[in-house]
Amino acid sequence: MKHIDIKEITSSADFVGKEVTVCGWVRTSRNSKSVAFVELNDGTSLKNIQVVVEKGESDYKEPRVGTSVKVTGNVVAGRNNTVEINTVPENITVLGECPTDYPLQKKGHTLEFLRSMPHLRGRTNTFNAVWRVRSVLAAAIHEYFQKNNYVYINTPLITGSDCEGAGEMFTVTTNGFTQDYKTEEEYYANDFFGRKAGLSVSGQLEGEMAAMAMGKIYTFGPSFRAENSNTPKHLAEFWHIEPEVAFMELDDVIGLAEDMLKYVIRKLLDTCPDEVAFFDAHFEKGLKDRLEELISHEFGRVTYTEAIKLLKESGENFVYPVEWGCDLQTEHERYISEKVFGKAVFVTDYPKEIKSFYMKQNPDGKTVAAVDLLVPGVGEIIGGSEREYDYDKLVAAMKERNMNLDLYSDYLDLRKYGSVPHGGFGLGFERLIMYTTGMANIRDVILFPRTVGSIR
Repeated sequence: MKHIDIKEITSSADFVGKEVTVCGWVRTSRNSKSVAFVELNDGTSLKNIQVVVEKGESDYKEPRVGTSVKVTGNVVAGRNNTVEINTVPENITVLGECPTDYPLQKKGHTLEFLRSMPHLRGRTNTFNAVWRVRSVLAAAIHEYFQKNNYVYINTPLITGSDCEGAGEMFTVTTNGFTQDYKTEEEYYANDFFGRKAGLSVSGQLEGEMAAMAMGKIYTFGPSFRAENSNTPKHLAEFWHIEPEVAFMELDDVIGLAEDMLKYVIRKLLDTCPDEVAFFDAHFEKGLKDRLEELISHEFGRVTYTEAIKLLKESGENFVYPVEWGCDLQTEHERYISEKVFGKAVFVTDYPKEIKSFYMKQNPDGKTVAAVDLLVPGVGEIIGGSEREYDYDKLVAAMKERNMNLDLYSDYLDLRKYGSVPHGGFGLGFERLIMYTTGMANIRDVILFPRTVGSIR
């Protein structure tokens, strides 16, 4: 049906004096003797538009909150540089009635309550703003890579290999429960693919294959982790940005990560000032200043060994003890970024035992050319590395982990046929949204969160 987006009308004075048709859902409705006021929102803007209804002698029926309507009327200047639509009852068409049990009639619902109705929570200001930020950040990521000659690659979601080597994968099968098979091998031999398959934890391995042909590629799609973790930072299904670049060493990976992150945050600040202001006012005081501060400085850099030394000498009573070889916890990461550097910081050269098999081994024999980006308020937000491109070293690392080399034959071939230095990183999209909105729980930045014991 022909209508104009509310965002277009509220952001331009050009519509004043013109007749327009808008559609939307009723956010609030007030009724008096001769005039009524209806606040409408169609999802295109955080701002509502007020419809002023001149009731006259008509039998005006006040629309309930949540009702969808179509309104035709004249745009007039309102107070405080706003615009309104003046109309009469005959020009209001109810598209969908809303009964009295509509759960969003009152304001002030908790985020926990709204998680129980993911199909409706987008109609609140909070999630109206979250979904728009998500959209703008996604577009900015594509824009950044496309402008810099990267090729967008779609990697498979069903895979026969585990990128992380951790085994925390969802199994994909068409075989139901049965006792007809004597062994696991026999079970999977009779499955759809004739072998065991799972949902991808990362598109990196296939991304590397594309980079060995196209030079510069990126993926942007869902990944799946069957990790039994119920923290505010973990999802079973999340979205992943993963560039892979041929002829790239660790310093280049670091430069790419910093440049990309600054670009997309700048784009968000310029494109969504109302949404950023909303989150600043209601979820994290000083959010806008924090984001501006982040992108105004060069990021810091420290080795893992230096970071461990700083943590041990800090005098802090950490929940998780700090020793060389331990995996840094969020409390450690935040201390480094917030207390030591006071800005975003790259930590490099981690012990090889706590990092993935594919990372390039450093000459010291103890560490790998890995990098994590730590940011104030969150901790780790990007993880990457230079990839091991020496065939023998890669095979040795895989054997140390008792990995089945047959499952990675295509990946190993890349090291046999014209191998080159290359690298990349992974950025969890939902964690980026959390960081740029101040939302504290990852379940509140994705439309339908999948977590342990919960799917809807």
